[in-house]
Amino acid sequence: MKTILVVDDLQSELDLMASYLSQAGYSIITANSGADAITKAAANIPDAIVTDWMMPKMGGLDVCRKLRKNPATAEIPVVACTAKDRDVDRMWALKQGVKVYVTKPCTQEELVVAVKSALG
Repeated sequence: MKTILVVDDLQSELDLMASYLSQAGYSIITANSGADAITKAAANIPDAIVTDWMMPKMGGLDVCRKLRKNPATAEIPVVACTAKDRDVDRMWALKQGVKVYVTKPCTQEELVVAVKSALG
């Protein structure tokens, strides 16, 4: 079973994304901040990470950049799940190491397909 780390500072969003992915058969780890995500990713090495982009103190792209600097977490595929939907935002995210970009609100099917795509 693949393990997915889901990161969002809003508990309702975190619960919804975790539920979507759990129902699709993934094992879920959750984090409610960027710092928590870095700690949990290093301790658990998930198969993929789904992260919100806009979080206080450390956003999803900051998380992605920090993961890329650690050899143990550098190759974990990251899915950005965000309300930002401009092309320039997508391009910036991809340049920061995000593998798949999904805009909120997303359906269960969209999120599951994004994770499957990130996992290759």
